[in-house]
Amino acid sequence: MIKKLFSKKGRGDSLAKRLLIHLILIMACVIAVYPFLRVVTISLRPGAQLLSTSLALIPENATLENYRILVFEKDFTIWLWNSLVVSITTVIVAVLLSASAAYAFSRWDFPGKKQGLVFLLTTQMLPPGMLLLPIYVMVVRMQLFNTYTGMILAHSVGAVPFSIWLLKGYYDTIPKELEEAALVDGAGPIEAFLKIIIPLSTPALGVTGLFSFMASWSEFMMARVMLQKTSLFTWPLGFQKLLDQFTSQWGVFSAASVLVAVPAMLLFMYSSKWLVSGLTLGGVKE
Repeated sequence: MIKKLFSKKGRGDSLAKRLLIHLILIMACVIAVYPFLRVVTISLRPGAQLLSTSLALIPENATLENYRILVFEKDFTIWLWNSLVVSITTVIVAVLLSASAAYAFSRWDFPGKKQGLVFLLTTQMLPPGMLLLPIYVMVVRMQLFNTYTGMILAHSVGAVPFSIWLLKGYYDTIPKELEEAALVDGAGPIEAFLKIIIPLSTPALGVTGLFSFMASWSEFMMARVMLQKTSLFTWPLGFQKLLDQFTSQWGVFSAASVLVAVPAMLLFMYSSKWLVSGLTLGGVKE
């Protein structure tokens, strides 16, 4: 009886099965979204109601005072600008380097090719803390300490190896005959790469840029070591200033958490059309 209720002959699912699937998905969405809604609630509470145990999503006497304090009395705009500069530049560097390197690994045979791919994969198995000291020494010796360039270099070190593997797998799915036809028509190797491969690999490039942005956007440990000037603080470092030893501005902290989530949410919404195809087609075996 149960089998007949949840199954249907031919193509498609029964009504009961579809209702069950949608119910599970709705519950999963509620569980995922509810913590964020609680953060929004705390950001709207006045200071006197900060420790309220009420479960109402919109608190009584809701106010935007925490947002006003964050924007006009704190250095939030500076922290946000620094994070955007570092993250966007990291995306550009990571995409440019990984796109060209992955193309070489995908299309050409050269000594050490397999060893190079294994080495890149091995770097992703190391804990980030182990890379902190060598990257710090390298940045100091290059006189890039306390600079945007040093942070971008440190973030790119972690983003490029994974991006190369992702793009290399995607390039393998693109027929070589397309490039050969372009070469026959008079295009050079670089022109064929830019006009044939790059447009066809837009989904993989979008996913690569998204992952690089997210890794750089929320990174704290590397920034804590590389940056000492408060004028260069990214938002994770700036948030630390909101949590003092004796007092914690939880309302302002929650307001800041809501605002820094906006760029990431917008980026995910824009790149969602590329996520599935970029990840599935890039996941082929060597």
